[in-house]
Amino acid sequence: MPSLITAAWAAWGASNLPARDTLAADDFAGAIVKLGIRVPAGARTAETLGTEREGTGVLIDEAGHILTIGYLLLEAQSVLVVAADGRVLPAIVAGFDHATGFGLVRAVQSLDHPAIAIGDSSAAREMNTITVAAHAGAGGWSNACVVSRRPFTGWWEYALDDAVFTAPARDQHSGAALLDTQGQLIGIGSLWVGDASDTGAAFPGNMFVPTDLLLPILSDLKTLGRRSGPARPWLGIYSEEVRQHVVVTQALADSPAQVGGIARGDVILAVSGQPIGSLAEFYQALWASDAAGSKVMLQIWRDKAVREIHLKSIDRMEYLRPSLQS
Repeated sequence: MPSLITAAWAAWGASNLPARDTLAADDFAGAIVKLGIRVPAGARTAETLGTEREGTGVLIDEAGHILTIGYLLLEAQSVLVVAADGRVLPAIVAGFDHATGFGLVRAVQSLDHPAIAIGDSSAAREMNTITVAAHAGAGGWSNACVVSRRPFTGWWEYALDDAVFTAPARDQHSGAALLDTQGQLIGIGSLWVGDASDTGAAFPGNMFVPTDLLLPILSDLKTLGRRSGPARPWLGIYSEEVRQHVVVTQALADSPAQVGGIARGDVILAVSGQPIGSLAEFYQALWASDAAGSKVMLQIWRDKAVREIHLKSIDRMEYLRPSLQS
């Protein structure tokens, strides 16, 4: 892992390169589009993600499939694509993968531009200079530096074994393309983070989901709308790691966790008898327990006592679908 000073100098150097030093942006800009998503007011995700969402999408094939970050598309009622030439085209949600966070839409009319090829994201090493490409209204194109490659664990039952962290940080990063020096797509922008360098000090940056995670499931997303096989068990727990303890911050309304009696402040000690001490261990134990629909036993610490709570897990998409019908 590079030192804080090394990472800071590398990020400064990358961001201060001439704007077109790495790629001829005009050759690729037509494949970088703006997405406008509308969600019903009663959607479960409306409170946290809003009912009108904007982000970037990347054209990845001649059939009009556009890759983006999936949270933009959750419970989408309508999707519009704003092409680089200003055309506004209707689109449909084609696929979503909860495990990786990727989302796929398909424009119903041609963008009249070559797609961006998917590259080898494993080749993006720490201290490499890369390009972040978003639509013009989200900051356009800029250079950045890969400051770390490491696992990522989120508080919303989400984790990646390998994520790409870049600096300097960009706002309006949702769905932005991470491009290598050949202009190939190696990641999709997901989050702003405060610890991109993982050195223990504040170091703002962005987290990108590497496209190597997409290739094994892309055909499924296009044909089935999701990856094939059993869905992961999902409980609807938001949690945080505090001194090697997993503490519940919220049990989502009507989720298996809330229905089963999980409450804010509970400390999760074990999943189906397997002790845990971190968010990563919590998710590993949960996802290894069985497929969605299985029963999960949580041992928790509450009111100075250990309790057992039995929950019936579900597929996360089952939780989100009902609001689409409202």
